[in-house]
Parts: sequence; structure tokens; C-alpha cells
Amino acid sequence: MILAGAARGFTLLEMLLATGLLALALVLAYGALRTAAAGARSGEALIEATDEVRLVQEFLRRQLSHAMPLVYETLEDSGQIKRFEGDDRTLRFVAPMPGYLSRGGPHVQWLELVDGRDGLELHFDHAQLNGFDPQQPKSEDAREPVRLMEGISEARFEYRSFDDTGQLEDWTDAWETPDAMPLMVRLSLRFDDGDRRRWSLLEIPLRTAGTTSAPSRARRLQPLRPEERQ
Repeated sequence: MILAGAARGFTLLEMLLATGLLALALVLAYGALRTAAAGARSGEALIEATDEVRLVQEFLRRQLSHAMPLVYETLEDSGQIKRFEGDDRTLRFVAPMPGYLSRGGPHVQWLELVDGRDGLELHFDHAQLNGFDPQQPKSEDAREPVRLMEGISEARFEYRSFDDTGQLEDWTDAWETPDAMPLMVRLSLRFDDGDRRRWSLLEIPLRTAGTTSAPSRARRLQPLRPEERQ
């Protein structure tokens, strides 16, 4: 005898419906977790890309702003001295190195844009000024250059200074007075549109700008007038 009011079991249709709803909830929850994880990874990648650019810019700003007007090469045939060399792909100068990176004292340092596997690469290298040989700047067992950045689409070094009359010159991609120091160095750099890295135009003033062996150019040491800082 069946008691009145006894609970009946679930029908097959109800079981299938409940299972479907549970599966849908699990799918939605998994999708939400994947979206959150992808967002976290995207944020971390953006932070890493931003940190990479910031660290490279800080390093370049530190080294170039401390460039020193020291002679690292004298040409035997002409007697010309070199304190700073630069074109659109390379530049060379003398500056102190951080103690945690090398021995103290002034070092000849050079930056170079070279062709890499995924675009241009920015390389950095250095050697002690004492005993520096321009014909063989590195020994055979020397370390490899430091690769500061890679995957660069376009890049160019540029230089700016005063002319002989004390007027501010336009930017140029070739420094033609190696016995003198430029007023400023600029690195224009661009990545592919899909790259997360964003490079703001880097313009670095040199503290010893205009230093040269020619007394007639002493005016280059004067600071920029307000209307010339634009």
C-alpha cells in the first residue's frame, strides 16, 4: 500500500535539464576564469614591456648625460683627436661605468643598432679608457655586447649642438666634429604596431656639451635660451 503524499522521484527529463544547466554553469565559470587569467597575463606582459623600455631609457640617459670630454683616440696622420663619434646607427663616447657593472674609472662606451633576426637590435659595449686601442677595442676573449633591446622596427641616433655663431642647429644623424661634444643626443625608435612596448622620444642633454679644443667654440657651453628649448 502506497502512503498518500509520499515524495516521487525525478523524471528523466528533469534529470537531463538539471544536468544541462549544471554543464552550462560550469562552461560559463570556466570561460570567466579563462578571461580573467588572460587579462592578468596581458596586464603582466604590458607591465614587463613598459619596465623594459623604462630601464633601457634610464640606463641610456644616465650614461650619455655623464659623457666626459676625454680623448680616446688620436689620429697619427692628421693629429685629430676624438672625444665623441656618432652617426645614425652607432655612437662612441667616454663616461664612467656604474661600479656594479665594471671596474671604476672612465670607460669608452659605444651603442650600436644592428640587424637581428626579428628586426633591429640595440647593443651596448664598453672598455676601459686606460689602454684602449681603437683598432682592437676588445680582446679575443672579451664578452659579447649587451643586447639592450630587440625586435625594433625602425631606429636612428641624432645629434644637436650650437653653430659657430651660437645659434642652435637642427638635428642631424651624423656628428662631424669628433673633437667636440654635442649638446644633445636623441634616439628615435619604433616597434611594430602589434608590439606592447611604447617608446617615447628620448632626448638626452650632455653635461659637457660643446667641449672642444677650439677656443672659438666656447660659447657652446652657454645654456639654451627659453625660446630655444622648444
